[in-house]
Amino acid sequence: MQRWRGLEEVPGDWGRSVVTIGSFDGVHRGHQLIIGRAVERARAEGAHSVVVTFDPHPSEVVRPGSHPPLLAPHHRRAELMADLGVDAVLVLPFTLAFSQLSPEDFVRQVLVDSLHAAVVVEGPNFRFGHRASGSVEMLAELGRGYGFTVELLDLTVHGSLGAGTPFSSTLARRLVAEGDVSGAAEVLGRPHRVEGTVVRGAQRGRELGYPTANVETLPHTAIPADGVYAGWLTADSERMPAAISVGTNPTFDGTSRTVEAYAIDRVGLDLYGLHVSVDFLAYLRGMEKFDTIDALLDRMADDVKQARELTGC
Repeated sequence: MQRWRGLEEVPGDWGRSVVTIGSFDGVHRGHQLIIGRAVERARAEGAHSVVVTFDPHPSEVVRPGSHPPLLAPHHRRAELMADLGVDAVLVLPFTLAFSQLSPEDFVRQVLVDSLHAAVVVEGPNFRFGHRASGSVEMLAELGRGYGFTVELLDLTVHGSLGAGTPFSSTLARRLVAEGDVSGAAEVLGRPHRVEGTVVRGAQRGRELGYPTANVETLPHTAIPADGVYAGWLTADSERMPAAISVGTNPTFDGTSRTVEAYAIDRVGLDLYGLHVSVDFLAYLRGMEKFDTIDALLDRMADDVKQARELTGC
């Protein structure tokens, strides 16, 4: 899969494309429907499939300080898109000047002049151009003039989260923030992942017999609610069952919020300085302040037992 940053990196001889545009944070099941359909249409048309996305998040440019928590960094989104068969991802630097492009200028510069769009695949709420003034109806009208068609897809959740709720990054973020990581996984189509570098912490876990990887997460990461979770820790391409703690360690009067993962039954791991990922499978309990170390150790043993069972290790 090709990756371009900015229109100037699109090859001059790039042929006709089937395009989809959006932030695609999390590449959730709704995004997967849209991207999968774009790939399918591209193959049928004998064209290339291209995903167009933005960096930074548009809200941070038009409303500074409003950057939403991110479900996946750009490199992770690209990996997920590649798995769906996408031919190219175009990341457009989202600047104030770019935000002021009219809907028609956006269509002409991005879809027509650079990507030679034959088809554009979107969800029903897609907006584009200055102040999000462009609608899917306007996109279809512009397409008739510029020689591309627009296909719209329904993005409704089916299953336990159903009730006609559309798949959305907003829904996934809310579920993550509430600690409902199993619900978030239903929207995302996989466990929610947090990434970062392992740094040195207070090393209390090591002293207690449960050495943890203290993960310094990437900026704007969507971190689950404080509590204890079952999941996996991945380092150096090795995926290890884990018990995960999110919070301030109230038993020790901590003040900094951390994400710490204990790789179950692993001895002698040295992960300092490594980039790791933590996948959240299930919520086990809320964060608690224990009166004694022994009470904490008893509860930690139970947490690890539950995590071991849930991860099947």
